Amino acid sequence: MAEPQVTAPAASSEAVQGRPLPLARPAAVPAAPSGVVYGIGRIDASGRIADRAVTSALGWTGGDRLTLTADAGVVIARRDPGGMITLPDRAYIAIPAALRRRRGLRPGDRVLLAAVPGGDLLAAYSFAVVDQAIRAHGTFPHAEGGQP
Repeated sequence: MAEPQVTAPAASSEAVQGRPLPLARPAAVPAAPSGVVYGIGRIDASGRIADRAVTSALGWTGGDRLTLTADAGVVIARRDPGGMITLPDRAYIAIPAALRRRRGLRPGDRVLLAAVPGGDLLAAYSFAVVDQAIRAHGTFPHAEGGQP
């Protein structure tokens, strides 16, 4: 028994000539903010955090006085002649133990460092705070604790 013949529909001349398909445009990626230098640090057992690129961008040197302020998971250091913390020669920030405990920062925690040379300040954000910001943006919609 012979098999039936199937013929393809005739292609239009427009399709044969390669008409471009419509494509969705990707969302614009925001530019990295100017005037901010980012780094990653780890809080050691003595509360020290260091990233040479970040501290170099600030121009801080050993002997500079700093004032530290904090909120949950965030510590901000500002150069201040009346500050109670003295920056050592190796240019690391030492967060006092009492301040670390009150703000939920522990030895071994990694932090996002953001230096703003124009504002003469350094912010250290715990990854818990960074994670909250990312999830609020909706980037991880199906991760545990994320938005559906």
